[in-house]
Amino acid sequence: MIALSLAEIAEVVGGQTHDIPDPSVQVTGPVVRDSREAGPGSLFVAFVGERVDGHDFAARVVEAGAVAVLASRPVGVPAIVVEDVQAALGALARHVVGRLGTTLVALTGSAGKTSTKDLIAQVLQRKAPTVFTPGSLNNEIGLPLTALTATEETKFLVLEMGARGIGHIRYLTGLTPPRVGLVLNVGSAHIGEFGGREQIAQAKGELVEALPPAEEGGAAILNADDPFVRAMASRTKAKVILFGESDEADVRAENVRLTDSGQPSFRLHTPSGASDVTMRLYGEHHVSNALAAAAVAHELGMPADEIARALSEAGSLSRWRMEVTERPDGVTVVNDAYNANPESMKAALRALAAMGKGRRTWAVLGKMAELGDEALAEHDAVGRLAVRLNVSKLVAVGGREAAWLQLGAYNEGSWGEESVHVSDAQAAVDLLRSELRPGDVVLVKASRSVGLESVAQALLETGAEGEVAAR
Repeated sequence: MIALSLAEIAEVVGGQTHDIPDPSVQVTGPVVRDSREAGPGSLFVAFVGERVDGHDFAARVVEAGAVAVLASRPVGVPAIVVEDVQAALGALARHVVGRLGTTLVALTGSAGKTSTKDLIAQVLQRKAPTVFTPGSLNNEIGLPLTALTATEETKFLVLEMGARGIGHIRYLTGLTPPRVGLVLNVGSAHIGEFGGREQIAQAKGELVEALPPAEEGGAAILNADDPFVRAMASRTKAKVILFGESDEADVRAENVRLTDSGQPSFRLHTPSGASDVTMRLYGEHHVSNALAAAAVAHELGMPADEIARALSEAGSLSRWRMEVTERPDGVTVVNDAYNANPESMKAALRALAAMGKGRRTWAVLGKMAELGDEALAEHDAVGRLAVRLNVSKLVAVGGREAAWLQLGAYNEGSWGEESVHVSDAQAAVDLLRSELRPGDVVLVKASRSVGLESVAQALLETGAEGEVAAR
């Protein structure tokens, strides 16, 4: 963060100083909410959680070098006390972003946000210093914490914005007002909370509504291939740039294909020229993500050949998102277990099918959360798709939703040996241990709450004789 005195911070957040001998002392380190990350010059933000109260760690963080604590009550060490810690953190982020004058890029969508954010960051880093959301810290706490890591050297600030209801993105754009706003897609993620795709579109479109008008540099990057997103053009005064495979897209892909290893290759067209891209990432769904990143980079002044080089060299920066690892015995493990929704699940299955041509393929799948009344139909559809793609074996892991996955496969034409329902992750590991053969490809994917990353991790832990070791 840029250096600010405790007196300045107290004024910005509307707080009172307590036990601070010298209010002119500056915060020169990071703003953190995890006491383990506190260090010299830092500011610790004390949140009260369901299990842990950050105020209890106040003395410890000061001993570690923190200058003060942002708190909702006096804590016996230097503190700025406010009525609402979350609101104060947001106000501090808004102040710092406003002072920096950094070009802020915000993105949202039902699927692919984190992968696309990572691509944008890797492309823009070639042009100038770039700060971006780590992992998927895209909520009302993670977003301001990320924004506060920007410094005077930061040229681009790339922020992922998530939403679980109407008004959430409007709130986030109030904390960190973007100049460039990207909407990837409107899908089924969190449909149980929103109530329908129309409501999801309403929420995601709050991003383009927050952009400045075109004459002030505002730019809305919209998916030409998604009718819900394309319709958002009417909700913004910013310049509209379309991306996609549509002929009407300003930034588009031609001659899309997958390499023998399942990596997408295509010819990138932008208003500044065309160039070829062959990605290191796996799965055709990354083409749309790459086009979105290319549209952002084009708007910010990068030529097509430089964008293409950056996209071709970009990797995955976030854990458990199509992480591909080959074991010594030739078994390939695809760990995509960070999260799942119907769109990302289907994209991962298609990637598995492409990667596994001529090999046995395994889809180890679990529950997709927050689908509401759509849950049965969506799980059934994923099970059916696994059969249509000729996945060699579907292993459905968990309770009711996993049973729906397996039933969908069975009804599509699978028989007992092609699909199986197991109770938990350990049962899946035991099954795979006994049946995997060299050369097999295994996809592991479910919503984060299922914890199927443990299956992928177990598969990668080999014993002395090369057998899979259970955790």
